[in-house]
Amino acid sequence: MIVTVVDIQVKSEFVDEFIEATRENHKKSVSEPGNLRFDFLQDKADPSHFLLYEAYESEEAAANHKRTDHYKRWKERVEEYMERPRRGTQTRVIEPEKLRDWK
Repeated sequence: MIVTVVDIQVKSEFVDEFIEATRENHKKSVSEPGNLRFDFLQDKADPSHFLLYEAYESEEAAANHKRTDHYKRWKERVEEYMERPRRGTQTRVIEPEKLRDWK
């Protein structure tokens, strides 16, 4: 399993547009083969700060996500909304350890 946490800071004037674009990406991402979770989170203290929690069954499934049309459209659309480049942190999953415990 692979989990990536993506830290995103959006220009304040683009928050609504970013939410709309990322909701569309989320809806398609959760139906991808090998996707376990795709959570879209907004910081309560800073509404321009977002996190994506992306969990996939394998490195291959995570890599395939970046080849989808919806991801490519999202990436291109939100580029101008970014205050700074987004930061992805790949993690090692400790728990839940077994795939069956994810759903």
